Amino acid sequence: MRHKNGGNKLSLVSSHRNAMLKNMVTSLLEHGRIRTTQARAKEARRLADKVITLSKRVPNASLAGLADEALKTALARRVHAIRLAGRWVHSKDVLHTLFTEYSDRYATRPGGYTRILKLDKRPGDQADMVLLELVTEECVPKVKNVG
Repeated sequence: MRHKNGGNKLSLVSSHRNAMLKNMVTSLLEHGRIRTTQARAKEARRLADKVITLSKRVPNASLAGLADEALKTALARRVHAIRLAGRWVHSKDVLHTLFTEYSDRYATRPGGYTRILKLDKRPGDQADMVLLELVTEECVPKVKNVG
C-alpha cells in the first residue's frame, strides 16, 4: 500500500525524477516561469511552494531589532532554513534571491506562490503543456463576515 506516499512518479527512476524536479524548481525561481508538461508542473509546484515557505521562516526584516541571544537563535534558524532550501535549489545566486527578494515579496501571502496556465498541446505527442509561473500581484486577504 502507498499510504502517505503522495506525488506522481512521472514514469521515472527516483534519482532522475529528483534531479529533474530540482532543476525545474531552480529554473522557476531563477526565471520566474517555465514551460513544461502539466504533470511535471504539478510536482514542481509542490516543491517550489515548500521552498518559498522555507524562505519566509526568518526574513531579513525580522533580524533588525534583535540583539545577543535572540539574534543568534534567529540567525541559526535562518542558516538552517537556507540549508534545507539548498537541497532543492542548485544555484547559490538563486538561493540568495530566494531568501532576500522572494521572502519579502511573499511575506504577507499565506500560500499559493505559483500558478499554472494551460497552453496548447505539444505537437509531437499531444502532451498537455502549461506555463508554471510565480505569482507577482499582491495578496488581498478576504474579510470574514461574522454574524
